[in-house]
Amino acid sequence: MSDLSPYEQLGVTKDASFEEIQAARSRQIEQHNDDRKRVEQIEMAYDAVLMDRLRLRQQGKIKIPEGIRFPERAMPSPPQTVAPASANRMSEWFQGAIDTPSQADILWPAGVFVLLSILSAVNVAYTPIALAFGAGTSLYFLNRKEKRFGRAVLYTLLSVVVGILIGGQLGAWLGSQLPSETIAAWLTFFLLWLVTSFLR
Repeated sequence: MSDLSPYEQLGVTKDASFEEIQAARSRQIEQHNDDRKRVEQIEMAYDAVLMDRLRLRQQGKIKIPEGIRFPERAMPSPPQTVAPASANRMSEWFQGAIDTPSQADILWPAGVFVLLSILSAVNVAYTPIALAFGAGTSLYFLNRKEKRFGRAVLYTLLSVVVGILIGGQLGAWLGSQLPSETIAAWLTFFLLWLVTSFLR
């Protein structure tokens, strides 16, 4: 048995693949499972073959398959999903419009809008004045962030119109003891606060 080369002991040729060598080793160990000495010889032969393969590989005499050398090339690349250009522009615009405010940028407008809400709840006659001050507050805080007065006017007008329309309908639908003008003013102040704090 000692006259045989490690390849012959495993029952493989010198050009056998790594998988064939492993399969031969497993098969030999399974056949001689009861003979501990023979199993040790098979393990030694297997180690010798691996060392010989490593030496040949380092000398450049064994070509390594591309899939082993460069496994990333064998992996299929994930399909590229291309979003429509208009969706990309809309997303970029929206991300550019969102602000991450500081605590002061949230609390100062909130305090002003709470005071204006209280003023409109005290007397309905004060509601138009409170709304005018609310719009002015929104314009001031929005324009202070980016110095874009046109955008500040647009956001403020949209907030006031949406707040009055939806708040008026909500007040009429609820039919509560509060006048619908007060509910509309409160919703408008809330929208103005959201726009003022979280948009730029």
